[in-house]
Amino acid sequence: MGFIKEFKDFAMRGNVIDLAVGIIIGGAFGKIVSSLVSDIIMPPIGFLIGGINFTDIAIKLKAASIDAAGHAIPAVTINIGNFLQTVLDFTIIAFAIFLMIRTINRMGRKKAEAPVAPPAPTKEEELLTEIRDLLKEKK
Repeated sequence: MGFIKEFKDFAMRGNVIDLAVGIIIGGAFGKIVSSLVSDIIMPPIGFLIGGINFTDIAIKLKAASIDAAGHAIPAVTINIGNFLQTVLDFTIIAFAIFLMIRTINRMGRKKAEAPVAPPAPTKEEELLTEIRDLLKEKK
């Protein structure tokens, strides 16, 4: 039973659950940003540079052909457009995460900079203050 209890304690720790939630939300956020890039940002850019679809940009190393047995051999290409799309996705995701972290950090700094009322003196401090005052009166 020790192993199962230890695993349960590990899995139920706040950090593990927070990490799991972060990964799930990150995956969904990545899909949203990928759609933003491929469906909203790239089409106008392609239109501005002459109607080019970035995912179609490729360097053909070998054309498609048919072998002697009649089987199709696909073309060999370097898909530069897909790479550019992925780099742009990454850049936008990284920038969005940077903005979120920056905002969170600023909110945290504002809370830390807020003036904090001094704590109430302890019983010991009150007694020491009274002793000090009595000694001053004697002089």
